[in-house]
Amino acid sequence: MSYAAVTTSRLREILSGTSLTSRVMRSSAFTVMGYGFSQGLRLLGNLLLTRLLFPEAFGLMALVTVFMVGLQMFSDFGIGPAIAQSKRGDDQIFLNTAWTVQILRGAILFLIGCALAYPASLIYGEPLLFGLLILASVQFLISGFIPTRRDTAGRHLRLGHVTLIEMTSQTIGLISMISLAFWTRSVWSLVVGMVIGTIAQTILMTIFLPGQRNRLRWENNAIHELIHYGKWIFLSTVCGFAVAQGDKLVLGKFLPLDSFGIYNIGFFLGSFSLLLGMMVTGRILIPVYRDRPPATSRENFLKLRKLRGLVTLGILSLLLIVAYSGVWLVELMYDVRYQDAGAVVVLIACLQIPVAIGLTYDQAALAAGDSKRFFIVTFVKAFLTITGLLIGVQTYGLIGALAGQALAIILAYPALVWLSVKIGVWDPLHDLGFAIIGLCLAAGAIWYNWAAISALAA
Repeated sequence: MSYAAVTTSRLREILSGTSLTSRVMRSSAFTVMGYGFSQGLRLLGNLLLTRLLFPEAFGLMALVTVFMVGLQMFSDFGIGPAIAQSKRGDDQIFLNTAWTVQILRGAILFLIGCALAYPASLIYGEPLLFGLLILASVQFLISGFIPTRRDTAGRHLRLGHVTLIEMTSQTIGLISMISLAFWTRSVWSLVVGMVIGTIAQTILMTIFLPGQRNRLRWENNAIHELIHYGKWIFLSTVCGFAVAQGDKLVLGKFLPLDSFGIYNIGFFLGSFSLLLGMMVTGRILIPVYRDRPPATSRENFLKLRKLRGLVTLGILSLLLIVAYSGVWLVELMYDVRYQDAGAVVVLIACLQIPVAIGLTYDQAALAAGDSKRFFIVTFVKAFLTITGLLIGVQTYGLIGALAGQALAIILAYPALVWLSVKIGVWDPLHDLGFAIIGLCLAAGAIWYNWAAISALAA
């Protein structure tokens, strides 16, 4: 058989085959495509909105986002991961019970969001936060009705419809934001657009995702399984909030609102590569680890090493491109009010390199159903992150906070090794090799952009 025929046959298998490898490659491609579209859309919206609104608006919106993400994470019982790894993940009774729990959770989150709105406005000294948080909390009521068919698609690595719907709903939300911002020149346009995007996503997934429709159901065995698996996920996401949003929570208190808005623009550009990696590993690796546990055979371990290496290489490549070009990108795309964000982009991209190297270990724990150890590692990360942020920001401002975060990531590595050894996935060769490469290239990026970093520090 000729090389062209073999290539054509292989391509046909990837595009339409049902093997695990084919589904992994298709799902990875859909995830990267959807994420790339999403970030491109966000960047376009960011560029347009910075010309329609003022820096303080982005600071306010960042605070709203912190509270919304916090509520989401503080109440996460891991319904999606539970469906992905459960033996009953295709049982409609189990899925309907999970959907019922999801609806109840959304209603409770809405009430909590309303209750926190006034105290939050007092803590941060921003009266507008009161109304903004109440309106933003409406999205919890709406998203509670998103069908579990989305999670079923993830369980079986069939993400085409999900990706297309997410892209469409994000487009609708952004168009709403820009239109309202042009009309009102108000931060309210950002929150209203976010709610409209959630409405669009819920309606589109309900109508167009294939599979059985959800019905309200309450089965005690399903509830027991969800709670047993989800109790550690819940505690993990509480700590995960500190890891993912701790910088915004702390810096939002210590920085002026306009400076905080600039930091968030820099964070958006500097973190998109790692967020892409987290999305790919979160959607792809639980099914892969579930079907081919690396601890069961050397063959599985070597295949996972290759997959992890490709994921790490891709993320590091993107991070380093951003790190070297961050200052130039900000100068190219934003006006003079936002120029300090360039140095933030460089530093954010560099400090996320060690995160990228150990990114896939925790997914192996979730695939094995070991949510307890996953929680312990996340708790260690959270404690070190918040400690580093608080000490750093009070010692040397924003630069100190970023340095504190970087140190926390490095100090958390032994806990990650403990987790990965317990479940048989630790790969020191992978970690050491990429650590040496990442350290050298990050040092070069900081040296190359030293003038901008010095200006930010001053």
